[in-house]
Amino acid sequence: MSTLFEEFRMGDTTLNNRIVMAPLTRSRAPHDAADERVALYYTQRATAGLIVSEGTPISREGQGYLFNPGIFTPEQIAGWRLTTDSVHAVGGKMFAQLWHVGRVSHPSIQEGGKLPVSATSKQAVGATAFGYDADGKPALVAPPAPRQLTTAEVSRIVGEFAQAAENAIEAGFDGVEIHGANGYLFEQFMNPLVNDRTDQYAADQLENRLRFTLEVIDAVVERIGAGRVGIRISPYGQLFDMPLYEQIDETYTALATEIGARKLAYVHVMDQSGFPAPGTEAGGGGPKATFINLLSIIKSKLPGTALILAGGMSRQRAQDMINDCIIDLAAFGTAYISNPDLVARLQNNWPLTEAKRETFYGGAAEGYVDYAPHRG
Repeated sequence: MSTLFEEFRMGDTTLNNRIVMAPLTRSRAPHDAADERVALYYTQRATAGLIVSEGTPISREGQGYLFNPGIFTPEQIAGWRLTTDSVHAVGGKMFAQLWHVGRVSHPSIQEGGKLPVSATSKQAVGATAFGYDADGKPALVAPPAPRQLTTAEVSRIVGEFAQAAENAIEAGFDGVEIHGANGYLFEQFMNPLVNDRTDQYAADQLENRLRFTLEVIDAVVERIGAGRVGIRISPYGQLFDMPLYEQIDETYTALATEIGARKLAYVHVMDQSGFPAPGTEAGGGGPKATFINLLSIIKSKLPGTALILAGGMSRQRAQDMINDCIIDLAAFGTAYISNPDLVARLQNNWPLTEAKRETFYGGAAEGYVDYAPHRG
C-alpha cells in the first residue's frame, strides 16, 4: 500500500500528502512582487502536500533574473501575503524558497549597475542571467566576473537571510527553504574548484567551505525555529559552471550530519546526476549510481528530518522510493506547470497534460494559469 497520498508530519507542519510542488522560476512578476495572478497560479496547485515557492530573492543584490517576486520590501511581503492567504484558504501549505544567486547575475539588474557579488572572483563561464541587453531590452545575458565578498559582507548576507525568513513568516508562509542548490551562492562557497577565498570561508578546509551555509542555517533557525526551515541541495549538479570535485560525497555527508543535528524540517535534494555534463550531448548522463549511494548516506544522517527528492519523478518511482524508506516526500517540477491538479491525476492514474515550453518564462496568463484540470 502506497503512503504517497497519506498525511505526513514535516517539522512543525502537517502535510495532506507526500507530494511536493518543486520551486519553479516563471518570471511572471513584472514589478518583482507577487500579484493576483501569482496567487491564482499557486492556489490552483494547492492540493500538493507542500508547495515550495519559486526562488524569491532576499535582496536586490541577490537577484539574477528579472520579474521574480522578492521578499525584501514591504510591497513584496504584502504581495506574497495575498498568495499564502489564498493557498491556506483551500487547505494548502507553502514554504518560501530564499534565494541569492551570487555570481549568476548581471550589472543591469544590480542597483547602480554594480558587479554581482560571490564567494569567488571567478566568472561563471557559459552561464546566463536574465537581465537587460545593450538596448535595454529583457534578455539572457552573460554574467561578468563577480566581485568577491569581503569577510564582513558575508556576515551581512547571513543577516539578510535571517531577515528574509522573518519576512516570509510575516507574509504568511508556513516556513522557508534555503536555496543551497543549482550553482548559486551556497555552492560557490562549498565547491573547492570555485571558492578562491583566503579567509575563514576558504576552500582549504571542509569546515571553512561549509561555514557560510551553516551560519545561514543557524541564523534562520534562531529567527523562525528549526521546524519551519528546509534547505535544497544538488550534489553532483554542474549548473552554471560548477565543476565536479573529488570531495563531493565528503562535503554533503558532513553537511547532512550538521543538518541532522539541528533537526531541520527537511532536506530537499535535486537529482541532477542524469544531466549531461557541459559539452556533451543530452543523455550523456552523470554519476547516477554514485548519487543514489550518496542519497542513502544523507538519509541516514537525518533522524527526524524529512528527505525530499526532486528530478525525474513519476508516480511509480515516488511510490517505490517512499515505500522503501529511501525518501519521505517526492517533488514534481515540470509536471506541475501543466497539471494544476497533479495529485488527483497521480492518484487516479489520469493522463498528464504536456507543458508548453515556450511559455515557461515570462508572459501573461497563457501557459501559466490557463491549464485546465482533468475532466473525466
